[in-house]
Amino acid sequence: MRSAGPVRALCRDESRPGRLRGHWWAVMLQERIVLGEVVGAHGLHGQLRVRITGDAPDHLLAAEFVWLGRTATDPEARRYAVRGGGAGRAGEVRMRLEGVDARPAVEGLIGLLVSTPADWLPALPDGEFYWYELIGCQVQSESGTPAGTVREIWETGAHDVLMVEDEEGLRRLIPTAAELMKEIDLERRRIVVADLPGLLEPI
Repeated sequence: MRSAGPVRALCRDESRPGRLRGHWWAVMLQERIVLGEVVGAHGLHGQLRVRITGDAPDHLLAAEFVWLGRTATDPEARRYAVRGGGAGRAGEVRMRLEGVDARPAVEGLIGLLVSTPADWLPALPDGEFYWYELIGCQVQSESGTPAGTVREIWETGAHDVLMVEDEEGLRRLIPTAAELMKEIDLERRRIVVADLPGLLEPI
């Protein structure tokens, strides 16, 4: 299984179905997806330090334009042309944006989220999924027991975790270990997990 894409993909194949890799807040909202957060300035001439929320910073750096706002749906988010960038500290990239030419200008952007349209992300091979595609999917066991809707995806170490919430507000945490993820059907917006005692117990 391979990680792919700027938000890290859920990658499945017949031998190892269901491994999930990625960040916990990569969700698509109104057709834009958050790929990073401005965390500081680099130097005096307007370079931004952007903390990446995925595993493929090259896709963010390859974008022609990015949007900076408080959220992915921020109506006041501003579009910037990308004028260059490169690798930064661990987990970061440096970006240069049109119109941002000095350190004080960068400091005014700290804390803003960096997003791009979801349809700008490169297509993945069959059986691989971006995180945002799983948000909103219904989860059930192989025997048909409903668990709820995927609300968030958490990165926890050994296995990332689906945070699933049902209609009563009860939450369940489902690890994405290969032996637990049995089917992912994006057309039906459905994820089927193994029948395992205790797996669907609410937290």
